[in-house]
Amino acid sequence: MMGLTFINALVFGVQGNTLRYLGKDTPLNQFLAGAAAGSIQCVICCPMELAKTRMQLQGTGEYKSRSKTYKNSLDCMVKIYRKEGVRGINRGMVTTFLRETPSFGFYFLTYDYLTRYLGCEINDTFIIPKLLFAGGMSGIVSWLSTYPIDVIKSRLQADGIGGVNNYNGIMDCVRKSYKEEGWRVFSRGLTSTLLRAFPVNAATFATVTLFLMYMRGENDISECDAGPAIQQPTSM
Repeated sequence: MMGLTFINALVFGVQGNTLRYLGKDTPLNQFLAGAAAGSIQCVICCPMELAKTRMQLQGTGEYKSRSKTYKNSLDCMVKIYRKEGVRGINRGMVTTFLRETPSFGFYFLTYDYLTRYLGCEINDTFIIPKLLFAGGMSGIVSWLSTYPIDVIKSRLQADGIGGVNNYNGIMDCVRKSYKEEGWRVFSRGLTSTLLRAFPVNAATFATVTLFLMYMRGENDISECDAGPAIQQPTSM
């Protein structure tokens, strides 16, 4: 929980400062600011998602054993580092970057567009429903934009748990996944992800936006920097 809070704070700070640095508030700058935030948080997000994936897989399916290899997320990252080094702890970094950079760009761009289109103002009777809708849809658009990449990222991070690596890189993973399971493999789990993404991002964006507007005494949503990110998108 603390890790996710830190990531959200990091993304929000980077996005807001990047937008101010770019100067003019345009759709392109909204996308670029979000993309910058997404790319920077990869350094923290990737090891955390790697540990999460390994923790979820231990004791299940082909990885089932009598004793658990990892006690908790920290223990998982320490053991991965000792066994595989820096490269191991950053397994999936490239795919994480390819996922987070554009998805966060679309995330903040969609939220900015919808809040302006809906005319969100602090004295609007329907301000909260509008913010919830804008935030929820932003999360959905974000996931839809890069979900296939997340599938590949998760497979690469899970690879090697049993001591044998099945994939020799991103393209090898794509080819083998498609050959063995068809194109549907790249959308596996998408429905449940979207069902979770809407309420989570709706609550996140609405809460932070209202808080910022209250603290700054702003009457127009367009004057307020966009809210923070998700767990993106966490791994499926």
